[in-house]
Amino acid sequence: MTSLFTPLLQKQGFLLADGASGTSLFDTGLKAGDPPEFLNTQNPLQIIALHKAYLEAGSDIILTNSFGSNALRLRLHNAQQQAFSLSKQSALLARQACAHTTRPVIVAGSMGPTGMIMKPIGELNEALAIEVFHEQACALKEGGADLAWIETLSATQEVIAAAKACKKADLPFACTMSFDTVGRTMMGVSPTQMADVITAMQKDGLTPLAFGANCGARLADALQSIVEFTAKNPQIPLIVKANAGIPQFSNGKIGYNATAELMAHYALNACALGASIIGGCCGTTPDYIKAMHKS
Repeated sequence: MTSLFTPLLQKQGFLLADGASGTSLFDTGLKAGDPPEFLNTQNPLQIIALHKAYLEAGSDIILTNSFGSNALRLRLHNAQQQAFSLSKQSALLARQACAHTTRPVIVAGSMGPTGMIMKPIGELNEALAIEVFHEQACALKEGGADLAWIETLSATQEVIAAAKACKKADLPFACTMSFDTVGRTMMGVSPTQMADVITAMQKDGLTPLAFGANCGARLADALQSIVEFTAKNPQIPLIVKANAGIPQFSNGKIGYNATAELMAHYALNACALGASIIGGCCGTTPDYIKAMHKS
């Protein structure tokens, strides 16, 4: 992974990630409450088509459809025993989508939160978190993922547990947190605090290929996180993968208020502020990524 990631980043100056998975899958029939990861086996062609759409839009990095395919989240659907197979399948599908692409593309294995709160506030201990993330990391690696993409986390303890799991699986990783609560994560972590944790992780041999912010409440919040990261001079590439504006409920469905043009401006601003890996999160479609790629 490092042999592809570093030269490609140095050559282009940035890497364009993909956009939302759930937004597009809901638009094509996924029902609220249904795990998108089940489509990896129930309708694999739908997942491949989504990956291809982002590749055609210009994405250099595509994320596997495995955000919630860890045993603790799948336990909510009595499907915890499918954690490994669904995660592996997600990487296989992404690889299949890349098969006919002539340019280099990075397959990042999406690893979302466990859905539980870490101790001492919650009940999840580090050992169990590492075990769950390790199973998913091993599956993604076996399916062909170049790296793990730890995303949308809110607690630094969970970031560290996921990083330890990836190291145990010998899989490089990137990580992002969601600063969606007045500039902080749900658990109160600021971008500055995350940067400090990343520095501490490096000293412990847990160095990510990149880190940053994803999801969040507003484009401005995502960009502000980059300002705070760069102030700490982390010497690691920075990621920003923001939502397409603010969610709005209309006509029985959730939409987002940012246009493709606005997302294109966001991409340029993110570059100017110091981010070198830029993509979209909730509400971002292939058309938005195409506009970002053009800008």
